[in-house]
Amino acid sequence: MSRVADAMPHWFSFPESMGKFMLQLQGTDEEEKKGCRSITADILETPKEFIFYLDVPGLSKSDIQVTLEDERTLVIKSNGKRKREEVEEEEEEEGCNYIRLERKAARNLMRKFRLPDNAIANASAITAKCENGVLTVVVDKLPPPQSKPKTVEVAID
Repeated sequence: MSRVADAMPHWFSFPESMGKFMLQLQGTDEEEKKGCRSITADILETPKEFIFYLDVPGLSKSDIQVTLEDERTLVIKSNGKRKREEVEEEEEEEGCNYIRLERKAARNLMRKFRLPDNAIANASAITAKCENGVLTVVVDKLPPPQSKPKTVEVAID
């Protein structure tokens, strides 16, 4: 039975493993030691751009930081904390307590995405918006560098 239990994480990580072929996820043990949690994401590639859709429920745009490192690594971080709904004053009575807390408060979130080697991000054209708990980051691609065919004349002896 323990073999089945050991194999379960591999089955659940299969979609993420497939995504690594296109965009490599980068993370370090140091980030995990700091208590950083991962942000779930969907990534769409078009001929001109990459579009990242990340779930950030309960966070405001001021809690989220989007940066680009080395022209190829998109980093999304949040040190914000989702605030729990407060009981309104008129409804508040002595002894009011939450009886169940299942939604984890988002804190210390981080995700890094490495763009494929054949894609370079246009750093001046990255946009992000946070709406209804979804962060959408659009990374425009720069056109691939034009390699000019080099003609070298060789003298024949």
